[in-house]
Amino acid sequence: MITPERLTDFHKDILKEIGNIGAGHAATALSELVNKSIDMNVPSVKLAPFHEVTELLGGEDTVVAATFLRVTGDAPGNMYFILTIEEAVSYLKQLTGDESIDENSFYDCEMTRSALQETGNILAGSYLSSFSDFTGLKLSPSVPYLTIDMAAAVLSFGLVEMSQVSDYAIIIDTQLKESDGLQTGIDGHFLLLPDPDSFEKIFHSLGVSINE
Repeated sequence: MITPERLTDFHKDILKEIGNIGAGHAATALSELVNKSIDMNVPSVKLAPFHEVTELLGGEDTVVAATFLRVTGDAPGNMYFILTIEEAVSYLKQLTGDESIDENSFYDCEMTRSALQETGNILAGSYLSSFSDFTGLKLSPSVPYLTIDMAAAVLSFGLVEMSQVSDYAIIIDTQLKESDGLQTGIDGHFLLLPDPDSFEKIFHSLGVSINE
């Protein structure tokens, strides 16, 4: 069983490097989408037990916008990209140039939902491409699904399903900045919930022993 204590700094550095490369690819695609230069980096990567995941997102009752997809291939699992509603509104204002978007209109606008879903799709594809390049594993994302609800409800399906066979999620913090260094106000969380055997496959493919 992999636990945070067994995930060494070396392991974290590998995951962070994979995340940063994926973030670089995603930033290029997002820059084209918003028609302005966007930088993206990964300030931290952590392995968190499931019961702490909702707290890392702001608490069980925090309303979030989450893109969920299933990863298939050599190391299957579940994947989420999660923004608080405030972050999602900020991002959509930049994306569309529409300053009238607020938390109320956000829920009912099909265009904003489609934009968030496409963003999640871009990020997922970029991160999975990075994982594939590093590990040599074949990984493919399913069609993304966007949901807006309290963090506990959003995560319940994936976490309840996975908690029967595993205990931890890989959390890749994702920070977006404009190219001039100004904060965009967007700090999202990218969650990778590998299936039980996938942890072993990912690290084994990197030549890293995780066995006692």
